[in-house]
Amino acid sequence: MNSAFSFILVLGLLIFVHELGHFLFAKLFGVRVLKFSLGFGPRLCGKTVGETEYVISAVPLGGYVKMFGENPDEQDVPAADKAVSFAHKSVAQRFGIVLAGPAFNFLFTLVLFFFLFLIQGVPESVDTTRIGKVNDNSPAAIGGLVANDVILEINGTATKGWSDVLEGVKNSGGKKISMLVLRDNQEIPVELTPQIDKVKNIYGEEVDERYMIGIVRYDDLRYVPTGLSGAMKNAGLQTWGFIELTVTGFVKIIQQVIPASELGGPILIAQIAGQQMKAGFVNLLYFMGLLSVNLGVLNLLPVPVLDGGHLMFLTIEAVRRKPMEERAQIIAQQVGMALLGTLMVFVFYNDILRLFN
Repeated sequence: MNSAFSFILVLGLLIFVHELGHFLFAKLFGVRVLKFSLGFGPRLCGKTVGETEYVISAVPLGGYVKMFGENPDEQDVPAADKAVSFAHKSVAQRFGIVLAGPAFNFLFTLVLFFFLFLIQGVPESVDTTRIGKVNDNSPAAIGGLVANDVILEINGTATKGWSDVLEGVKNSGGKKISMLVLRDNQEIPVELTPQIDKVKNIYGEEVDERYMIGIVRYDDLRYVPTGLSGAMKNAGLQTWGFIELTVTGFVKIIQQVIPASELGGPILIAQIAGQQMKAGFVNLLYFMGLLSVNLGVLNLLPVPVLDGGHLMFLTIEAVRRKPMEERAQIIAQQVGMALLGTLMVFVFYNDILRLFN
């Protein structure tokens, strides 16, 4: 129940923001908007206001804004209606309408973090020597270290920060080391032997090799108050960091560094949203920001039926100084729909497989 509510809250809001971008820019440039739909499929409820029908549909996995004269086979319109037809707007105006969807997702993330940092402060990592996790069957586990132990010394040298712990283990040369740890207000001596192991980045790539003992630092944060300028600066840095992370992730998928089995769909999103909601509302907001950036970047991919595909067609039109042939556009959209449908089936398969595993 928690996952379902979180999923509807997060995805529904992000889809609304995305489609609102298309809607507002279409209105700005005088395009007649026929329908604003949250979701696909059968209509659950709705209301017509002016020339636009506002609808909530049965399948909450997307949304769309239907504009007059938008599809390739709808571009021949009466002369009296050309002023409100999407197809008869300039390339720059159509480009702006299409780009506004992903742009609003990025803008939403920026605004979200701006207010979060302004109200709560900017998170800052607290450097400690507390252990957050001990890996199973690691030298640390064999030596008797447990989570929440605080490492006071390594070979008689005081450890004041996590970098001291890393250096102490790294410089051991694989020889046995002596540690003094604080556990339940008692100082306990521990001896263990580091092992050479591979260092991997967040994408699973091997980037180094060094002596390790199989522990993970305890994540401790404090929130530092900041003003308007500080909140805006850090919101920009956080948003840009999420964009870089998402783009790099897509590249790693193409390079097969990240296996296709790691791709997830709506079920995985619902599970993660539920976990983040349980961990705290701030965690959910961070996840929402990351997902919003993902949605923006995904829609910019040059795949027909996605916003990136439309932007690609408009760029070709600007270079050629005339639109692509109607048949070519229709075929490209059909191919895009087939690719998107195949991807959706695949990620649903991954989601279901995870549930059983």
